[in-house]
Amino acid sequence: MNLNGEIQELQEELKNLRRDLHQIPEVGFEEFKTAKYITSYLEKLGIPYEKDIIGTGIMAEIKGNEGKRRICFRADMDALSVEEKNDVDFKSQHQGRMHACGHDGHMTMVLGLGRYLSNNKSKLKDNVILLFQPAEEGPGGALPMVEAGYLKKYGVDEIYGLHLFPDLPEGKFGVRPGPMMSQTGEFDIYIKGKSGHGAMPHKGIDSVLVAAELITGMQSIVSRTIDPIRPAVLTIGRMEAGERRNVIAKEAVLEGTIRSFHQDVYDTIKSRMEDFAKAVEVMHHCQVEIVFRDMYPAVDNDKLLTEEFIKAQPEGTVEIIDPIMLAEDFSYFQKALPGVFFFLGSGNEEENHCYPLHNDRFNFNERVLGYGLQTYVNILKQRGALIE
Repeated sequence: MNLNGEIQELQEELKNLRRDLHQIPEVGFEEFKTAKYITSYLEKLGIPYEKDIIGTGIMAEIKGNEGKRRICFRADMDALSVEEKNDVDFKSQHQGRMHACGHDGHMTMVLGLGRYLSNNKSKLKDNVILLFQPAEEGPGGALPMVEAGYLKKYGVDEIYGLHLFPDLPEGKFGVRPGPMMSQTGEFDIYIKGKSGHGAMPHKGIDSVLVAAELITGMQSIVSRTIDPIRPAVLTIGRMEAGERRNVIAKEAVLEGTIRSFHQDVYDTIKSRMEDFAKAVEVMHHCQVEIVFRDMYPAVDNDKLLTEEFIKAQPEGTVEIIDPIMLAEDFSYFQKALPGVFFFLGSGNEEENHCYPLHNDRFNFNERVLGYGLQTYVNILKQRGALIE
Protein backbone atom coordinates (compact mmCIF):
# COMPACT_ATOMS: atom_id res chain seq x y z
CA MET A 1 0.00 0.00 0.00
CA ASN A 2 1.43 3.38 -1.00
CA LEU A 3 1.52 6.10 1.64
CA ASN A 4 1.31 9.78 0.85
CA GLY A 5 4.35 11.90 1.63
CA GLU A 6 3.00 13.35 4.87
CA ILE A 7 2.20 9.95 6.32
CA GLN A 8 5.62 8.63 5.31
CA GLU A 9 7.14 11.49 7.29
CA LEU A 10 5.03 10.50 10.32
CA GLN A 11 6.17 6.87 10.36
CA GLU A 12 8.91 7.41 12.95
CA GLU A 13 6.53 9.32 15.22
CA LEU A 14 3.93 6.56 14.88
CA LYS A 15 6.54 3.96 15.81
CA ASN A 16 7.54 5.90 18.91
CA LEU A 17 3.93 6.37 19.98
CA ARG A 18 3.24 2.67 19.65
CA ARG A 19 6.34 1.66 21.58
CA ASP A 20 5.58 4.06 24.41
CA LEU A 21 2.05 2.71 24.71
CA HIS A 22 3.22 -0.89 24.42
CA GLN A 23 5.34 -0.51 27.55
CA ILE A 24 2.44 0.58 29.78
CA PRO A 25 -0.32 -2.00 29.17
CA GLU A 26 -3.29 -1.81 31.55
CA VAL A 27 -6.45 -3.91 31.81
CA GLY A 28 -10.02 -2.70 31.42
CA PHE A 29 -11.04 0.43 33.36
CA GLU A 30 -7.51 0.65 34.81
CA GLU A 31 -5.96 2.45 31.81
CA PHE A 32 -4.79 5.42 33.90
CA LYS A 33 -1.24 5.75 32.55
CA THR A 34 -2.54 5.10 29.04
CA ALA A 35 -5.17 7.83 29.35
CA LYS A 36 -2.60 10.29 30.70
CA TYR A 37 -0.29 9.53 27.77
CA ILE A 38 -3.10 10.07 25.25
CA THR A 39 -4.27 13.36 26.78
CA SER A 40 -0.70 14.64 26.97
CA TYR A 41 -0.25 13.99 23.27
CA LEU A 42 -3.58 15.62 22.42
CA GLU A 43 -2.51 18.68 24.42
CA LYS A 44 0.69 18.91 22.39
CA LEU A 45 -1.42 18.93 19.24
CA GLY A 46 -3.78 21.53 20.67
CA ILE A 47 -6.80 19.23 20.25
CA PRO A 48 -9.51 19.78 22.89
CA TYR A 49 -10.69 16.65 24.65
CA GLU A 50 -12.94 15.32 27.37
CA LYS A 51 -11.43 12.78 29.74
CA ASP A 52 -12.61 10.46 32.54
CA ILE A 53 -15.50 9.23 30.39
CA ILE A 54 -16.91 6.15 32.18
CA GLY A 55 -13.63 6.13 34.08
CA THR A 56 -10.72 6.25 31.67
CA GLY A 57 -12.31 6.95 28.26
CA ILE A 58 -11.46 10.00 26.17
CA MET A 59 -13.20 11.84 23.34
CA ALA A 60 -11.54 14.59 21.32
CA GLU A 61 -12.99 16.74 18.55
CA ILE A 62 -11.21 18.36 15.62
CA LYS A 63 -13.53 20.91 14.06
CA GLY A 64 -13.76 21.25 10.30
CA ASN A 65 -14.36 24.42 8.33
CA GLU A 66 -18.01 23.56 7.71
CA GLY A 67 -18.78 21.07 10.46
CA LYS A 68 -21.94 19.70 8.87
CA ARG A 69 -21.15 16.11 9.88
CA ARG A 70 -19.20 14.41 12.65
CA ILE A 71 -17.21 11.34 11.72
CA CYS A 72 -15.81 9.24 14.55
CA PHE A 73 -12.77 6.94 14.70
CA ARG A 74 -12.55 4.58 17.66
CA ALA A 75 -9.54 2.97 19.33
CA ASP A 76 -9.68 0.50 22.22
CA MET A 77 -7.26 1.18 25.07
CA ASP A 78 -6.98 -1.93 27.25
CA ALA A 79 -4.44 -4.73 27.35
CA LEU A 80 -4.59 -8.37 28.49
CA SER A 81 -3.46 -10.26 31.59
CA VAL A 82 -0.64 -11.93 29.65
CA GLU A 83 3.08 -12.08 30.46
CA GLU A 84 4.95 -10.90 27.38
CA LYS A 85 7.53 -13.26 25.85
CA ASN A 86 8.78 -10.97 23.06
CA ASP A 87 12.47 -10.11 23.32
CA VAL A 88 12.24 -6.44 22.32
CA ASP A 89 13.62 -3.26 23.85
CA PHE A 90 10.10 -1.82 24.24
CA LYS A 91 8.77 -4.84 26.14
CA SER A 92 5.92 -4.41 28.63
CA GLN A 93 7.03 -2.83 31.89
CA HIS A 94 3.94 -4.07 33.71
CA GLN A 95 4.37 -7.63 34.93
CA GLY A 96 1.58 -9.92 33.82
CA ARG A 97 0.16 -7.34 31.40
CA MET A 98 0.66 -7.12 27.64
CA HIS A 99 -0.80 -5.46 24.57
CA ALA A 100 -1.28 -8.90 23.03
CA CYS A 101 -4.25 -7.83 20.90
CA GLY A 102 -2.80 -4.82 19.09
CA HIS A 103 -4.66 -2.10 20.97
CA ASP A 104 -1.40 -0.15 21.27
CA GLY A 105 -1.44 -0.01 17.47
CA HIS A 106 -5.10 0.97 17.34
CA MET A 107 -4.53 3.91 19.68
CA THR A 108 -1.45 4.96 17.74
CA MET A 109 -3.32 5.11 14.43
CA VAL A 110 -6.09 7.29 15.89
CA LEU A 111 -3.51 9.56 17.55
CA GLY A 112 -1.72 9.67 14.20
CA LEU A 113 -4.96 10.79 12.59
CA GLY A 114 -5.09 13.59 15.14
CA ARG A 115 -1.58 14.63 14.14
CA TYR A 116 -2.36 14.46 10.42
CA LEU A 117 -5.56 16.50 10.71
CA SER A 118 -3.86 19.07 12.94
CA ASN A 119 -1.35 19.55 10.13
CA ASN A 120 -4.15 19.82 7.54
CA LYS A 121 -6.92 21.76 9.29
CA SER A 122 -7.47 24.01 6.29
CA LYS A 123 -8.47 20.92 4.26
CA LEU A 124 -10.88 19.49 6.84
CA LYS A 125 -14.54 20.22 6.07
CA ASP A 126 -16.40 18.11 8.62
CA ASN A 127 -15.71 17.51 12.30
CA VAL A 128 -13.71 14.44 13.31
CA ILE A 129 -14.15 12.74 16.68
CA LEU A 130 -11.31 10.67 18.15
CA LEU A 131 -12.76 8.14 20.58
CA PHE A 132 -10.57 6.17 22.99
CA GLN A 133 -12.58 3.40 24.61
CA PRO A 134 -11.60 1.41 27.70
CA ALA A 135 -12.25 -2.24 28.49
CA GLU A 136 -12.94 -3.79 25.08
CA GLU A 137 -11.52 -7.10 26.29
CA GLY A 138 -13.99 -7.05 29.15
CA PRO A 139 -16.26 -6.20 30.75
CA GLY A 140 -16.88 -3.86 27.81
CA GLY A 141 -16.62 -0.10 27.55
CA ALA A 142 -18.62 0.62 24.41
CA LEU A 143 -22.08 0.03 25.86
CA PRO A 144 -21.54 2.30 28.90
CA MET A 145 -20.31 5.06 26.58
CA VAL A 146 -23.43 4.71 24.44
CA GLU A 147 -25.76 4.52 27.44
CA ALA A 148 -24.14 7.60 28.98
CA GLY A 149 -25.06 9.52 25.82
CA TYR A 150 -21.60 10.48 24.56
CA LEU A 151 -22.31 9.70 20.91
CA LYS A 152 -25.36 11.95 21.08
CA LYS A 153 -23.48 14.62 23.02
CA TYR A 154 -20.91 14.88 20.23
CA GLY A 155 -23.51 14.44 17.49
CA VAL A 156 -21.66 11.54 15.86
CA ASP A 157 -23.09 10.63 12.43
CA GLU A 158 -20.93 7.62 11.52
CA ILE A 159 -18.17 5.61 13.17
CA TYR A 160 -15.18 3.52 12.04
CA GLY A 161 -12.91 1.08 13.80
CA LEU A 162 -10.24 -1.42 12.87
CA HIS A 163 -8.40 -4.38 14.33
CA LEU A 164 -4.92 -5.58 13.49
CA PHE A 165 -5.24 -9.13 12.21
CA PRO A 166 -2.32 -11.54 11.72
CA ASP A 167 -4.48 -13.97 9.72
CA LEU A 168 -4.38 -11.48 6.82
CA PRO A 169 -1.18 -10.52 4.96
CA GLU A 170 0.40 -7.27 6.03
CA GLY A 171 -1.31 -4.30 4.41
CA LYS A 172 -4.43 -6.15 3.24
CA PHE A 173 -7.89 -5.28 4.54
CA GLY A 174 -10.68 -7.65 5.50
CA VAL A 175 -14.29 -6.49 5.62
CA ARG A 176 -17.79 -7.46 4.63
CA PRO A 177 -21.17 -5.69 4.58
CA GLY A 178 -23.70 -6.86 7.14
CA PRO A 179 -22.81 -9.30 9.95
CA MET A 180 -19.04 -9.78 10.11
CA MET A 181 -18.29 -10.79 13.70
CA SER A 182 -20.50 -12.83 15.97
CA GLN A 183 -22.83 -12.09 18.80
CA THR A 184 -21.47 -13.69 21.93
CA GLY A 185 -22.67 -14.81 25.32
CA GLU A 186 -21.41 -16.88 28.24
CA PHE A 187 -23.19 -19.42 30.40
CA ASP A 188 -22.63 -21.36 33.61
CA ILE A 189 -24.58 -24.52 34.37
CA TYR A 190 -24.90 -25.54 38.03
CA ILE A 191 -25.87 -29.16 38.70
CA LYS A 192 -26.92 -30.36 42.16
CA GLY A 193 -27.31 -34.07 42.74
CA LYS A 194 -26.74 -36.26 45.80
CA SER A 195 -23.42 -37.61 47.03
CA GLY A 196 -22.86 -41.23 47.96
CA HIS A 197 -20.37 -44.04 47.92
CA GLY A 198 -19.03 -44.91 44.48
CA ALA A 199 -19.73 -48.58 45.16
CA MET A 200 -23.43 -47.85 45.73
CA PRO A 201 -24.35 -45.44 42.89
CA HIS A 202 -28.06 -46.23 43.19
CA LYS A 203 -28.17 -44.33 46.48
CA GLY A 204 -26.80 -41.13 44.99
CA ILE A 205 -27.58 -38.76 42.12
CA ASP A 206 -24.48 -38.55 39.98
CA SER A 207 -23.77 -34.97 38.87
CA VAL A 208 -20.95 -36.18 36.62
CA LEU A 209 -23.39 -38.37 34.68
CA VAL A 210 -25.87 -35.48 34.45
CA ALA A 211 -23.12 -33.18 33.20
CA ALA A 212 -22.07 -35.72 30.59
CA GLU A 213 -25.64 -36.03 29.30
CA LEU A 214 -25.99 -32.25 29.13
CA ILE A 215 -22.71 -31.88 27.25
CA THR A 216 -23.66 -34.59 24.74
CA GLY A 217 -27.23 -33.44 24.31
CA MET A 218 -26.48 -29.75 23.95
CA GLN A 219 -24.06 -30.46 21.14
CA SER A 220 -27.08 -31.50 19.07
CA ILE A 221 -28.70 -28.07 19.37
CA VAL A 222 -26.63 -26.46 16.64
CA SER A 223 -26.52 -29.56 14.44
CA ARG A 224 -30.21 -30.45 14.71
CA THR A 225 -32.11 -27.27 15.67
CA ILE A 226 -30.38 -24.44 13.83
CA ASP A 227 -30.62 -23.93 10.06
CA PRO A 228 -27.24 -25.21 8.76
CA ILE A 229 -26.75 -22.14 6.55
CA ARG A 230 -26.95 -19.87 9.62
CA PRO A 231 -23.67 -20.35 11.52
CA ALA A 232 -23.66 -20.84 15.27
CA VAL A 233 -21.37 -22.23 17.95
CA LEU A 234 -22.12 -23.71 21.35
CA THR A 235 -18.94 -24.65 23.20
CA ILE A 236 -18.66 -26.04 26.73
CA GLY A 237 -15.04 -25.35 27.54
CA ARG A 238 -14.78 -26.15 31.24
CA MET A 239 -16.18 -28.72 33.64
CA GLU A 240 -15.61 -29.08 37.38
CA ALA A 241 -17.06 -31.91 39.43
CA GLY A 242 -16.43 -34.40 42.20
CA GLU A 243 -14.26 -34.77 45.29
CA ARG A 244 -12.52 -38.12 44.86
CA ARG A 245 -12.58 -41.22 42.71
CA ASN A 246 -14.87 -43.35 44.87
CA VAL A 247 -17.51 -40.72 45.71
CA ILE A 248 -20.63 -39.98 43.68
CA ALA A 249 -20.31 -36.30 42.81
CA LYS A 250 -22.92 -34.12 44.49
CA GLU A 251 -22.28 -31.04 42.35
CA ALA A 252 -20.89 -30.13 38.94
CA VAL A 253 -20.34 -26.88 37.06
CA LEU A 254 -20.13 -26.42 33.29
CA GLU A 255 -18.90 -23.21 31.65
CA GLY A 256 -19.22 -22.28 28.00
CA THR A 257 -19.94 -19.77 25.29
CA ILE A 258 -22.52 -19.18 22.54
CA ARG A 259 -21.74 -17.47 19.24
CA SER A 260 -24.05 -16.53 16.38
CA PHE A 261 -24.68 -13.78 13.84
CA HIS A 262 -28.44 -13.41 14.32
CA GLN A 263 -30.49 -12.65 17.43
CA ASP A 264 -33.16 -15.26 16.70
CA VAL A 265 -30.51 -17.99 16.39
CA TYR A 266 -28.91 -16.91 19.65
CA ASP A 267 -32.29 -16.90 21.42
CA THR A 268 -33.19 -20.34 20.04
CA ILE A 269 -29.95 -21.84 21.37
CA LYS A 270 -30.63 -20.46 24.84
CA SER A 271 -34.21 -21.75 24.79
CA ARG A 272 -33.18 -25.26 23.74
CA MET A 273 -30.48 -25.35 26.42
CA GLU A 274 -33.15 -24.66 29.02
CA ASP A 275 -35.30 -27.43 27.52
CA PHE A 276 -32.43 -29.91 27.92
CA ALA A 277 -31.88 -28.78 31.50
CA LYS A 278 -35.55 -29.31 32.42
CA ALA A 279 -35.59 -32.76 30.79
CA VAL A 280 -32.48 -33.87 32.66
CA GLU A 281 -33.89 -32.59 35.94
CA VAL A 282 -36.96 -34.80 35.51
CA MET A 283 -34.97 -37.82 34.39
CA HIS A 284 -32.41 -37.75 37.21
CA HIS A 285 -34.33 -35.99 40.01
CA CYS A 286 -31.62 -33.36 40.26
CA GLN A 287 -31.45 -29.59 40.04
CA VAL A 288 -30.00 -27.80 37.03
CA GLU A 289 -29.64 -24.01 36.87
CA ILE A 290 -28.32 -22.13 33.84
CA VAL A 291 -27.01 -18.60 34.25
CA PHE A 292 -26.66 -16.72 30.96
CA ARG A 293 -24.58 -13.58 30.47
CA ASP A 294 -25.38 -11.91 27.18
CA MET A 295 -22.22 -10.19 26.01
CA TYR A 296 -21.60 -8.33 22.74
CA PRO A 297 -24.06 -8.21 19.82
CA ALA A 298 -22.88 -9.04 16.31
CA VAL A 299 -20.66 -6.59 14.44
CA ASP A 300 -23.00 -5.55 11.63
CA ASN A 301 -21.42 -3.27 9.04
CA ASP A 302 -23.54 -0.62 7.37
CA LYS A 303 -23.82 -1.61 3.70
CA LEU A 304 -23.53 1.87 2.22
CA LEU A 305 -20.56 2.85 4.39
CA THR A 306 -18.87 -0.49 3.64
CA GLU A 307 -19.19 0.21 -0.08
CA GLU A 308 -17.69 3.65 0.55
CA PHE A 309 -14.86 2.09 2.55
CA ILE A 310 -14.01 -0.34 -0.26
CA LYS A 311 -14.05 2.46 -2.86
CA ALA A 312 -11.72 4.51 -0.66
CA GLN A 313 -8.92 1.93 -0.61
CA PRO A 314 -6.41 1.12 -3.37
CA GLU A 315 -7.51 -1.55 -5.83
CA GLY A 316 -6.57 -5.05 -4.78
CA THR A 317 -6.08 -4.27 -1.09
CA VAL A 318 -9.57 -5.18 0.18
CA GLU A 319 -10.79 -8.76 0.64
CA ILE A 320 -14.45 -9.58 1.31
CA ILE A 321 -13.95 -12.05 4.14
CA ASP A 322 -16.24 -14.73 5.50
CA PRO A 323 -17.98 -13.96 8.80
CA ILE A 324 -15.80 -14.79 11.79
CA MET A 325 -16.84 -16.08 15.20
CA LEU A 326 -14.73 -13.59 17.14
CA ALA A 327 -16.62 -10.83 18.97
CA GLU A 328 -16.13 -7.08 19.42
CA ASP A 329 -17.99 -4.53 21.50
CA PHE A 330 -17.66 -2.01 18.66
CA SER A 331 -21.01 -3.59 17.78
CA TYR A 332 -22.71 -1.46 20.45
CA PHE A 333 -21.68 1.69 18.58
CA GLN A 334 -23.20 0.20 15.43
CA LYS A 335 -26.46 -0.37 17.29
CA ALA A 336 -26.57 3.38 17.87
CA LEU A 337 -25.45 4.67 14.46
CA PRO A 338 -24.05 3.54 11.08
CA GLY A 339 -20.51 2.21 11.23
CA VAL A 340 -17.85 0.01 9.67
CA PHE A 341 -15.40 -2.28 11.44
CA PHE A 342 -12.59 -3.85 9.43
CA PHE A 343 -9.41 -5.86 9.79
CA LEU A 344 -5.96 -4.57 8.89
CA GLY A 345 -3.61 -7.41 8.02
CA SER A 346 -0.40 -7.65 10.06
CA GLY A 347 0.72 -11.16 9.13
CA ASN A 348 4.30 -11.51 7.93
CA GLU A 349 5.87 -14.96 8.30
CA GLU A 350 9.29 -13.81 7.05
CA GLU A 351 9.52 -11.41 9.98
CA ASN A 352 7.91 -13.91 12.41
CA HIS A 353 4.81 -11.76 12.78
CA CYS A 354 2.47 -14.72 12.59
CA TYR A 355 1.50 -15.31 16.21
CA PRO A 356 -2.26 -15.08 16.82
CA LEU A 357 -4.11 -12.42 18.78
CA HIS A 358 -3.88 -12.90 22.57
CA ASN A 359 -0.60 -14.80 22.20
CA ASP A 360 2.32 -13.82 24.45
CA ARG A 361 4.49 -13.32 21.34
CA PHE A 362 2.03 -11.29 19.27
CA ASN A 363 3.82 -8.46 17.46
CA PHE A 364 3.72 -6.60 14.16
CA ASN A 365 5.89 -4.47 11.91
CA GLU A 366 5.18 -0.84 12.68
CA ARG A 367 4.90 0.10 9.05
CA VAL A 368 1.29 -1.15 9.27
CA LEU A 369 0.56 1.87 11.49
CA GLY A 370 1.04 4.05 8.43
CA TYR A 371 -1.30 1.80 6.46
CA GLY A 372 -4.00 2.26 9.07
CA LEU A 373 -3.55 6.02 9.16
CA GLN A 374 -3.66 6.18 5.36
CA THR A 375 -6.88 4.15 5.44
CA TYR A 376 -8.52 6.62 7.81
CA VAL A 377 -7.44 9.53 5.62
CA ASN A 378 -8.81 7.71 2.57
CA ILE A 379 -12.16 7.27 4.32
CA LEU A 380 -12.39 10.97 5.11
CA LYS A 381 -11.59 11.88 1.52
CA GLN A 382 -14.12 9.40 0.13
CA ARG A 383 -16.78 10.78 2.46
CA GLY A 384 -16.03 14.32 1.33
CA ALA A 385 -14.88 15.37 4.79
CA LEU A 386 -11.28 16.04 3.75
CA ILE A 387 -10.39 17.73 0.50
CA GLU A 388 -7.32 16.90 -1.55
